[in-house]
Order: sequence, then C-alpha cells, then structure tokens
Amino acid sequence: MGGSFNMCRFVFYLGPKLTLDSLITKPEHSLVQQSFDCAERGDIMNADGFGVSWFVPELSKAPAVFRSISPAWSNRCLADLCRVTQSNCILAHVRAASPGLPVMEANCHPFAAEQLAFMHNGYIPQFKSMKRALIAGLSNESYDAIHGSTDSEHIFAVFRDYYRSEEKDAEGIAVALDKTIKRIVSLCTDQGINAASWLNLAVSNGREGAVTRFSSDEGKSAPSLYLDEGRRYVCEDGVCRMVSPEDGGGAVVVSSERLSEDPGWHKVDPNTMLVIHENQTVEKRPITL
Repeated sequence: MGGSFNMCRFVFYLGPKLTLDSLITKPEHSLVQQSFDCAERGDIMNADGFGVSWFVPELSKAPAVFRSISPAWSNRCLADLCRVTQSNCILAHVRAASPGLPVMEANCHPFAAEQLAFMHNGYIPQFKSMKRALIAGLSNESYDAIHGSTDSEHIFAVFRDYYRSEEKDAEGIAVALDKTIKRIVSLCTDQGINAASWLNLAVSNGREGAVTRFSSDEGKSAPSLYLDEGRRYVCEDGVCRMVSPEDGGGAVVVSSERLSEDPGWHKVDPNTMLVIHENQTVEKRPITL
C-alpha cells in the first residue's frame, strides 16, 4: 500500500519449486532492485520494510512468513533465506508506507491467516474516514486477526469474511476477491470519497490464487502489473525466462514490474483479475462495478 505519490512493489509465483532468490535477488530487476530503483514509479523508494511468504505443503498447510522493517536491500537475513529456501508458491513485497502510517513489522506484507497469504499494492484514499464503517461490517474472527494499522490488512479481513463462505479453490478465491473490491469501492462511495482506490491485490492458499490490477476510476490510474507464464521459470545471469523442460510442469509469475527484459512478460490490462488455477493455467477476467 501507499499514498497517491508512493507505491509498493510485489511479486507472486506459482509453479515447480524454485529458490526464493530467483524472484527476490537474482533477476536484473529483482524485487530487491525495485525497492530502491522502480522502473515505473520514478524515484520512489520502497524502504519501509519488506516481507516474503512461502508454502511448504509437505510440512504445513499454513504459509511461512518473514517480515522486517529494514530496507530489503540491506537485510542479510533475507539474502541468506532466499538462497537456501525453496517453494512452489511465493509472495514477496517491498513497502512504501502511506503518510501517517507507522513503519512497524505488523504493517509489512504479506499478511497471513490460516491457509492464506495476501498482499496489496495501492491504497484506499482517505482510509481513516471510512475505517470505522469497514470495521463495523467485519466478523469478530476477521477483526481480531488484524494486528496492524494498514488499509491493506483491513482489506484482507474483508476478503477472509467473503472467502469463508466460498469453495476453497481458485474460483472461491476469485469470487471472494471480486466481492472484496466491490465492498471497498461501495464503502468509499458511501463516505463521499471521490478519489480512486488502487487495489492491486494478490492472495493464495498455496495451490492456486488470484491477482488483480484495479483502480476505481475505470482503471485509468491502475498501478502497473505484468504476467509471465510458461512451462518452467529459470533465472540465469540476471535474465529470467520461461523454458519448456522434458518433464513438464507449468509456472506463473505476476509482478508489479518486469523482473528482466525477457520478451515473455505481458502487461495486465487495467481492471483485470488473473485467476491462477492449480494446474498453473491463468484465466483473465474483467473486474466490473
């Protein structure tokens, strides 16, 4: 999350196991690189913390999470963790805090609850003006799970309430995420907030997931988002690309910015949801209000 003049960056991966550094430190425009050198946000610094969440289903259905308030580029623990940790599902995020929000670990993404991991790039305008109305509609369970002060974690709480009544698959995630976006936009309208909400959201249960590129001004100001999909993702000498191994296995990477100049990256259209199924196929759906 961030204000109208700052913006976070994130990357989501689902596919065959790979080490976290293939997304976070190795690419020529890795997430760590984006933390101090955004290609599409001018001289914005994402120095207000970072986080990474990954799934190890043979050990636990719940995701692991490592978060810190230090800049991603200076954290040695992150570099070591990424070098030796493998996963088939990874969510990673670097943060630029909204003005007035504290820099603390509880406000760093990704957020995790039960079997879900969630992150957000964007913001709800005038969040303080509609926060009480948003909280009033939450279940006690989702409200009690909020530990920080970000709009992002509150969005996750809304999502969890909707997801609770859906099937626990890609379709259930997609339906709950669509309802969440509509709920946020409706609350802003009810509170007389006219500025656009920016809701690039990513959520996964470790097997499938969904990612959105959305702005309530009909997508005109939607933060950037890119998709690369294929058989297997590799990163060699800073260049990351999809290849086709003999033994099969699909891969999907969704990122705020291209991780390299590989031609496989495609910009996601504004107000679009990417529904990522367990077989690593991607379905693109328009988000309409």
